[in-house]
Amino acid sequence: MAACSTGGTGSRDEGAARVDETAAAAPSPSSPAAPSGPQSAERVDPIALLKADPKIGERLKDDLKPCVADAYPVDASYGNLTGSAAPDVVVNVMTCGDAVGIGTYVYRKQSNRYENVFMAEDAAVYATIDRGDLVVTKQVYAKGDPVAYPSGEDVITYRWSGNRFTQHDWVHNDYSRAVGDGEAAVEPAPSEPSPS
Repeated sequence: MAACSTGGTGSRDEGAARVDETAAAAPSPSSPAAPSGPQSAERVDPIALLKADPKIGERLKDDLKPCVADAYPVDASYGNLTGSAAPDVVVNVMTCGDAVGIGTYVYRKQSNRYENVFMAEDAAVYATIDRGDLVVTKQVYAKGDPVAYPSGEDVITYRWSGNRFTQHDWVHNDYSRAVGDGEAAVEPAPSEPSPS
């Protein structure tokens, strides 16, 4: 066994576990079994959610067309984000050609209908559910970056608080400029700051 850490002392041998602590932590055979495995989620039609949503602009609705046959460029994820009795739905809308995110939406079920409780309509945006948090990733492009090679990304974590999402954490990642055969790509010239 090997262990690595920048801030720890590596692996340690603490000796045998005490029997009384182990027995106290183990569930008793008479206790009811907790549900295990994935919970089922009522599937919804994400296209119908988007088209019926009054918060979404008509331009996005008009552009929302199948890429091939009846396959729309839309992903849907289900999970617990808002503490609602029914699973929340995260819908990501992408472009057909290069699958770049153009909008992400969160729907919460209330009174037998789904309500839009979060939206981000930006270029290169995509949201996921991570252990009850909403994690939104936005690609960051410098002047001259091709769509396939952004300069970096912002990863923003939101948590449900009361009746809305609030920002909990933010991380920015700069991507390496070495692409292709390993040669460093030419850095785009920094843009001049605009006068205030």
